[in-house]
Amino acid sequence: MAKLSISCIGHNEEDHIRQLLPGLVEFADEVIYVDCESSDNSYEAAKEIGCRVFRQPNNSNLNVNKSYGINQTTHEWVLYIDPDERLTDELLKEIRDTINSDPIENGFKISRRNYFFGKWLKHGGQYPDNQLRLFRRNYAKFPEKHVHERLQVSGATGKLKHDMIHHPYCSIDQLLHKFNFYTSFDADFLSKKNTPLSFSNSVYYLLYKPVSRFVKRFIFRGGFLDGIPGFAAAFFDSAGWIVRYLKLWEMQKGKNIMEDTR
Repeated sequence: MAKLSISCIGHNEEDHIRQLLPGLVEFADEVIYVDCESSDNSYEAAKEIGCRVFRQPNNSNLNVNKSYGINQTTHEWVLYIDPDERLTDELLKEIRDTINSDPIENGFKISRRNYFFGKWLKHGGQYPDNQLRLFRRNYAKFPEKHVHERLQVSGATGKLKHDMIHHPYCSIDQLLHKFNFYTSFDADFLSKKNTPLSFSNSVYYLLYKPVSRFVKRFIFRGGFLDGIPGFAAAFFDSAGWIVRYLKLWEMQKGKNIMEDTR
């Protein structure tokens, strides 16, 4: 039988960890948990559950620590999972059957059901949200350039039939916290790329991109069919383009003020 490693990273995710990891420890041949400077008992909880536990700085590019966790695994097949995701019994069985069949593929995508405030978003481009998560260890890696990048796999890839469950936002506070984190990362990314505060960029980030994204997701892709959660998903997706550009403006404004006071 093929052996499977599971890798997970987290920051202040104790509640999720206590729900997610016990079943995975029973299922997989090893579970790696990388704690990213948590102030709660995430590290102790993962250790108590039976994971191999590591500590790393809370890098804003989450994929740096995801790569670190993957590098600690010791088996041919690796499954990466976030703390706010869940694997159904059907999916776990399919994963085990797949790797035991010695497939020609080096990686597999898994469809993800995103839940906003407890509601599964079936529309608005939120499903199937394919994620490449199961892979042969030596054939996949993150580029580590952007927080939203996908795993890159050498060789053929396939897709599993069963879905995983994702609960990214259980409350408005949680949504706003993550919204602030991701827009700050994107603003810093734009700054490092020397993105100018030009008229064309202002029109693109403040008008064209947010409006077109909202219309596409909420209207043409049927986000309105998911009610208020569907509106929230489309609204914050489009608003993110405005806020990241305003944060870039704030960063450059602050830089100019510092230079003027020298």
